[in-house]
Amino acid sequence: MKFLPLAAVALWVLLAQASEGSKNSVDIRCKCICPPYRNISGQIYKTNVSQKDCNCLHVVAPMPVPGNDVEAYCLLCECKYEERSTTTIKFIIIIYLSLIGALLLYMAFLMLVDPLIRKPDAYTQPLHNEEENEDAHSLAAIRPSASSRPNTVLERVEGAQQRWKRQVQEQRKTVFDRHKMLS
Repeated sequence: MKFLPLAAVALWVLLAQASEGSKNSVDIRCKCICPPYRNISGQIYKTNVSQKDCNCLHVVAPMPVPGNDVEAYCLLCECKYEERSTTTIKFIIIIYLSLIGALLLYMAFLMLVDPLIRKPDAYTQPLHNEEENEDAHSLAAIRPSASSRPNTVLERVEGAQQRWKRQVQEQRKTVFDRHKMLS
């Protein structure tokens, strides 16, 4: 919760910078890809120019060929006008990082709180052979009938988690010990 105001301030600062720096931002550019020509290696040229000036003569500087070969060289070059919104990109990245941070904080909270809430339970220890597994199932079957209905949401969630763990243990036993596929 402490990081929410910090994230809002960071978002505001980035959006303010984006609106101020939109003139000098690299949201538009012309990119020319020129293949190798005679003894000149291929190169990529990028320049901030308008869409009408997006051609080899305005983008390729300095011209690597002498004056009489410029036209032949420029015919080989492929120039594309590219436009993007860095403000939108920054906004999406901030949302993404905020969500990841919130999930990490939630995971850390659960890792800290879970051991405090959880009661030691003799019936949830991992079982190593079939005899212990069958004994544990009989004890686990007795336990719910002996106790009253779960009173809190936490007890209901814990009960569902225990049932899920028993199902996973039984599936592992079925697949790895008996070599049968699940249906």
